[in-house]
Amino acid sequence: GGAGQPQDHGELRMKRAILIFAAAMLAGCGSRPEPLPVYGQVPEFELTAETGEPFSSRTLAGKPWVADFIFTSCSGPCPRMSYLMSQIQRSVPGARLVSFTVDPEGDTPPVLASYARRYRAEPGRWTFLTGDRDLLHKLSRDAFKLGNVDGSMEHSTRFVLVDGQGRIRGYYGTEEKSPLAEIQRDLERLERDPS
Repeated sequence: GGAGQPQDHGELRMKRAILIFAAAMLAGCGSRPEPLPVYGQVPEFELTAETGEPFSSRTLAGKPWVADFIFTSCSGPCPRMSYLMSQIQRSVPGARLVSFTVDPEGDTPPVLASYARRYRAEPGRWTFLTGDRDLLHKLSRDAFKLGNVDGSMEHSTRFVLVDGQGRIRGYYGTEEKSPLAEIQRDLERLERDPS
């Protein structure tokens, strides 16, 4: 139409929709989500992997990882926890996973290796650790704040998200619902923005 012609309603609606969309996109750029909280620091540690090789926490530096505490003869929550860890391994490419035992006497490297195979753990991505009971106890109680490794076999069923600097950034319950979507989202956030 000419200069004085009224525009048709479809064109007006389209322009309005484009403006609203553009405003929404601009608003989205400015509002970055709050960084994940920092709950504590995991100190450097040396334990023994399911391969029988020494394992240093330094190999985890620079990438976020998910930890849990289990034992292989557990008939309670551990099979579900390990199944959920296998789901994280499958759905989050490159995610590092670390399962610490609360039964270092029973969970020798060969026992852990057999357990790892049962859950199709990818070597180098999902590590199962055993070692000195006092060190495992200190890590569980003081670093991860998940309870004692004291022979009682009672342990937390929570997963812990640790960033590339060894800082604890999230705790996730595994009892009621699967924490998979939440962990996946937070892992991806830490990959994008490690601060």
